[in-house]
Amino acid sequence: MADPSAARLIIDLDALAHNFAVLRAHAGGAAVAPVVKADGYGLGAGPIARRLWREGVRALFVARLAEGEALRAALGKDRPATIFVLDGLTAGSEPRLEAAGLTPVLAALRQVSAARAYAAATGRPMAVALHVDTGMNRQGLTVDEARDLAQAAEDLRGVSVVLLMSHLGSAADPTDPRNAEQLARFAPVRALYADSPASLSASAGIFLGEGYRHEVVRPGVSLYGGGPLERPDARLRAVATLTAPILDTRDLRAGDRVGYGSTMIADRPMRVAVVGAGYADGVIRASRGRGYAWFAGQRRALLSVTMDMLVIELGDVEAQPGDDVELLGPNVHLDDLAAAAGTVAHEVLFRLSPRAVRTYKGES
Repeated sequence: MADPSAARLIIDLDALAHNFAVLRAHAGGAAVAPVVKADGYGLGAGPIARRLWREGVRALFVARLAEGEALRAALGKDRPATIFVLDGLTAGSEPRLEAAGLTPVLAALRQVSAARAYAAATGRPMAVALHVDTGMNRQGLTVDEARDLAQAAEDLRGVSVVLLMSHLGSAADPTDPRNAEQLARFAPVRALYADSPASLSASAGIFLGEGYRHEVVRPGVSLYGGGPLERPDARLRAVATLTAPILDTRDLRAGDRVGYGSTMIADRPMRVAVVGAGYADGVIRASRGRGYAWFAGQRRALLSVTMDMLVIELGDVEAQPGDDVELLGPNVHLDDLAAAAGTVAHEVLFRLSPRAVRTYKGES
């Protein structure tokens, strides 16, 4: 029996499907290969991937080998999706990648050499993606290394390049000249691997224009409701809705202090509600004083966040213990909460705790 005082997290897979449709419509005919790393941005890679399969997805990205293995098991034999592993080849991982049917994303010459050696030892070709660094300076072959590989057939013997990719570092700002610079660096490499589909854009890059989309796009946070420009986007729906019950209400006098450390001091008489959720449930403590909750049809100031409880201002609205407060969802925008906490929507989603009672809406 569910704990009536527990926070509740609804993961709306119908909203996920809607967001996927929006992104697919803007992809200009490119295949959409969603990113479901870190357990589907903390929302459950299995249910998310199964629903995306229903929507027509046939390729997915994860970060770690173990994530890929878990996703393959969650999809089962009836959903033979291509699963790319962004970590590529780590030492000794080749047999596990092959056993689970995973495709490594190679980002260094040593990984290319390891793939070639494994293919030679087994007599079986290895399908791989190549990641080229075009200016993010985080991961990937240099442009020169990718060119040299393309020109030396011996270096790719036994290795089948099924995707050529890079990653934009500033796509959330369409005015940043770095976007055009990275696109220009990618173009000659793409020409060298003309037989392989290419991918440059994640969520924000999809909206930069046709030239950035290529054959495959890799949306992540916007699938889950995060705006491509790191602000709320009316085209997208909230996938995660976090609610929690009111535990108590209190009347404060001017000068009364709330929570630890006297960080919130009432500047006037006010009525507040104590809500049964806190940073142990995923409400980031840094959002206090700047964030908001939703109750009785209005935004309510978020005054204090502790491990298990938070405090909101009620104004003159009536409230009773047990009444639900929305802390994230259709009325408390993911990007607004991220901005209030000084972070990005990705972290807000990842912080959502397993302690909140989870329900999947739209799961077959």
